[in-house]
Amino acid sequence: QVQLVESGGGLVQPGGSLRLSCAASGSFFRINDMAWYRQAQGKQRELVARFTSVGSTNYADSVKGRFTISRDNGKNTVYLQMNSLKPEDTAVYYCYAEVSPTPSRPRIGYWGQGTQVTVSS
Repeated sequence: QVQLVESGGGLVQPGGSLRLSCAASGSFFRINDMAWYRQAQGKQRELVARFTSVGSTNYADSVKGRFTISRDNGKNTVYLQMNSLKPEDTAVYYCYAEVSPTPSRPRIGYWGQGTQVTVSS
């Protein structure tokens, strides 16, 4: 029904930058909140950044000041600009979206397939 496709991951040196993209496609009335999560090897998934439908943002303390989340509602796309990357940022990054399928239906959460980000010299 709804697919989230991430792109932009890869290998980068410490101090470098990457921009992740997540495009939503399918049938839905509205995308509400969109967010980026990450999961490092052997650790649980954690929230990285969140962008609400009313324009507010929230960041994990570990990325605050380095990462920026943004949205292009016309393209149903959310971005994560990652600057000053550290080895500790190495993880699989997942896009998440809460979608209203119709004006009267409850919201449904969707996950992307994940994209690998590796920060190493």
